[in-house]
Amino acid sequence: MLTIDPHPLLDLRAFVTTFPRPLGEMPSPAELVALLSLEAPAPLHSDDAVREAVRHLLRQGGFKPTGRSKPASEYLIRAVGEGKLTSINVAVDVCNVVSLHSGLPISVADLDKSREPFRVGVAPAGSSYVFNASGQTIDVGGLLCLFDADGPCANAVKDAQRTKTGESTRRTLSLVWGTVALPGRVAEAEAWYRALLERHGAATESVSV
Repeated sequence: MLTIDPHPLLDLRAFVTTFPRPLGEMPSPAELVALLSLEAPAPLHSDDAVREAVRHLLRQGGFKPTGRSKPASEYLIRAVGEGKLTSINVAVDVCNVVSLHSGLPISVADLDKSREPFRVGVAPAGSSYVFNASGQTIDVGGLLCLFDADGPCANAVKDAQRTKTGESTRRTLSLVWGTVALPGRVAEAEAWYRALLERHGAATESVSV
């Protein structure tokens, strides 16, 4: 289902989640929303060393992960500090909880909006895609991305609008963007991520790579 191009730093985990109902019918319970706080108890905690290791991973292909192109995990920390991180749905909220506390960026794609084959690799120069409903684009050249049959659709900075989850989503592909510079961290993050999803009624299945 997923192939990964050779990369000296990437330590990627991927799995498929199947939800018992469309996400529009699965609002996040209060105990999950409470984890969208840096003060919430969590098995993992981010720090400056984690943030630098993630940035180094993303710089490997020539991308500059700064400013508006910083890793999604850093955006979450800022959003929490500004009181802007709110509940969206179970899939996105669990993703955000794990990314916030682990410091690792996570991508989530709706499997019914994307097309196999899937591949992870560095996007060529000039690659871009729309990342929000307003039509804004991100230049992903030099950045590790998830590709489907139609091109790049997710990465550790911003996922493509065309494959984002919505109210009708039932199946997702999650990618946890880890680095060999942080041994064991991506495995811990994946385990917690899947446990949270399963606790809230979803089923998860590892993806063969």
